[in-house]
Amino acid sequence: MKDWIQHLSTEVIDQILENAFQWFVVVDRESKILYINEDYCHFLEVKREDAIGQHVADIIENTEMHIVMEKGEADIAAPHYIKGSYMLANRVPLVVEGEIVGAFGSVIFRDMTDWKRLSAHVKTTMERIEEKFSPTSHTLSRLEDIIGESASIRKLKETVRMIGPTKLPVVIEGETGTGKEMFAESIHRLSERSDASFVKVNCAVLPAELAEQELFEGTDSKLAQASGGTLYIEEVHALPIPLQAKLLRTITEIEQGVFATAGDVRFLFSSNRNLSKLVDDGLFREDLYYRIQSVYLKVPALRERMEDFSLLTRHFLHLIEQSEGRRGLKLDPKTVRHLVQYKWPGNVRELFNTLRAMVFMTEGTRLTTATIPMHIFQNVKAFSNQTGRLEDILSQTELQVLENTLAVYPDKTEAAKVLGVSRSTLYEKLKKYNL
Repeated sequence: MKDWIQHLSTEVIDQILENAFQWFVVVDRESKILYINEDYCHFLEVKREDAIGQHVADIIENTEMHIVMEKGEADIAAPHYIKGSYMLANRVPLVVEGEIVGAFGSVIFRDMTDWKRLSAHVKTTMERIEEKFSPTSHTLSRLEDIIGESASIRKLKETVRMIGPTKLPVVIEGETGTGKEMFAESIHRLSERSDASFVKVNCAVLPAELAEQELFEGTDSKLAQASGGTLYIEEVHALPIPLQAKLLRTITEIEQGVFATAGDVRFLFSSNRNLSKLVDDGLFREDLYYRIQSVYLKVPALRERMEDFSLLTRHFLHLIEQSEGRRGLKLDPKTVRHLVQYKWPGNVRELFNTLRAMVFMTEGTRLTTATIPMHIFQNVKAFSNQTGRLEDILSQTELQVLENTLAVYPDKTEAAKVLGVSRSTLYEKLKKYNL
């Protein structure tokens, strides 16, 4: 009877392991596989009879089963990179009479979809809790979060460090997608009011009939919410002229300490238009312009700082790897040559969204030209389809490719590798175009 029960238990356990949602593997003290369920073998593309008796590292890439046995400690919900994807795995040492005799491993999230859904839910919940108990969001950008080593970005960062701790109003101009909001948030983070509220309002999407109430009126207004902190007014040029006058009066009253619904407020403004030209055209109040422009920051377009392209692409691909459970993403050199010829009218924001779309277009790690969105590919192709003297077109194209590539890869060896030419050929081209 006892043997029958033991036999039945083993058979039942075997059925459970074979039909469970998880993938299982058991190894002995020498890390040789004693058991692995059929479903796991199917994923690994190996026959179970071939896997049994093999060292686990020869069958499962990046395994750490042997490390778990050495440490004698379980590794729970650990990221495990297998066949191009991140998964979550448990690894537990098996102990008999106080001695480690092997280890047990299981994959608990196979494609990270369920885990990312759960993680997103937890993250959202935690953000709500933090927002409830903290007057400022923990997600505000820091100056260190702004990627770039070009002269223009270094100069901007230096200026922000100097004016951040002051109370001066700041105007930040730049094209759409250049990262103006990150600079505004960094200024707030550097100020003495960094623990107070950072409130933002976008005039471009604010209905004209609601703008006055939203901005100025009552204890629920943006001004009241920003009391003691910072009010960031995006696309200030879109504010109707009558409300520009009220904004001017409000700024003056706050500085004089006589504004009814708000105390001390620091003002930051942004615009994707040239405010000086709008003043000349009569579309923006001159008195308001000179009142708010104590400090003027101009965020360069991406095409004006292509030397940051390599840094930005590496940073964005790393972010995408983390969010999508991928690893080892890289741009093919030919892909880089195409991308650096594009003008990037949507700037850094467009670059990030483009890279993310390209990642979704491939199952591997190498982003080839086949993944480039069609509108970008056609735009670059249109440049190469110019008409005129063939020699002039070729020279113009070659010069632009050289300039763009060197802006991204100033190291000549790396630039030559990306261009697919020898160093000597590259130097001949540089001499030809006086670069």
